[in-house]
Amino acid sequence: MNFTAEQIAGILEGEIVGDPKTEVSKLSKIEEGQKGTLTFLANPKYTPYIYTTKASIAIVNKDFVPDQELSTTLIKVDDAYHSFSKLLEYYDQVKLNKFGIEQPTFIADTALIGKDSYVGAFTYIGQNVVLGDRVKIFPNSYVGDNVVIGNDSVLFAGAKIYSESVIGENCVINSGAIIGADGFGFVPNDKGEYDKVPQIGNVIIESHVDIGAGTTVDRATLGSTIIRQGVKLDNQIQIAHNVEIGKNTVIAAQAGIAGSTKIGSNCQIGGQVGIAGHLTIGNGVKIQAQSGIGRNVKDNEVLQGSPSFAYGDWNKSYVYFKNLPKLVKTVNDLEKKVNGNN
Repeated sequence: MNFTAEQIAGILEGEIVGDPKTEVSKLSKIEEGQKGTLTFLANPKYTPYIYTTKASIAIVNKDFVPDQELSTTLIKVDDAYHSFSKLLEYYDQVKLNKFGIEQPTFIADTALIGKDSYVGAFTYIGQNVVLGDRVKIFPNSYVGDNVVIGNDSVLFAGAKIYSESVIGENCVINSGAIIGADGFGFVPNDKGEYDKVPQIGNVIIESHVDIGAGTTVDRATLGSTIIRQGVKLDNQIQIAHNVEIGKNTVIAAQAGIAGSTKIGSNCQIGGQVGIAGHLTIGNGVKIQAQSGIGRNVKDNEVLQGSPSFAYGDWNKSYVYFKNLPKLVKTVNDLEKKVNGNN
């Protein structure tokens, strides 16, 4: 889809310097800009590229004054970075602006689909599903029986939503994510084998939640696994049965949360963090990457290590740890001197 400098300036309330009829259809980094692309200049260290870029349009700050000839049309705004971000959001909305039901699909006769929604080809929509208005489900997705998805939520291609799951408004579930698969529940029997414990709960995802590609959120054994409003989950995260994650908590890739652990609001959890089951993690907690958490954590603690302990203490300990060979040598040398004097 093509946009003119005039149209873009209208969206951003910017001032055009150059040809208002210049058209672009793609976005680019300023150092890689090609004809027909739109770029931006916000960081002064990239200023030299404004004179060499082949991008057709560049968004710049109002105080930018070129000292060489330019081949690109400029759109001057108060804050180039903020304006470009706004344009990215607008571009994303246009790109996802799909409506209607493609074929082939299977949609159960008891399913309810809201207005202006989109269901991509090869998608399965089960019995008693309720889709809100403007929901977008991209091809090859699965939505099981009795699932509810709120207004303006998006399921990207290949997402799988198991039965009974509830998803709020303005959520994004990325490709390959699986919501509501069975929790990992097994008990040993007298034969030394494991019997499966039925997982009859569900998953509740509140509004404005983003879930990354390949992330799994297991259904509860009883009750609900709950992802609260505003949570952001990166790719390839495992959320086990009956976990609860508080509002506006963010978790980076490859983290794993074991069953029945409760995580508070506004936490920041790094990549590859492992959290044991049946724990309580307070509000505002920060956990550094690759840490292992095996105890309850109070509000606003900052942790690192495996097993984890206070971040400041970990940094001090690391100084000693990396110097351990020197310390051992020093001790050995002292022992030789002491023994030699005896």
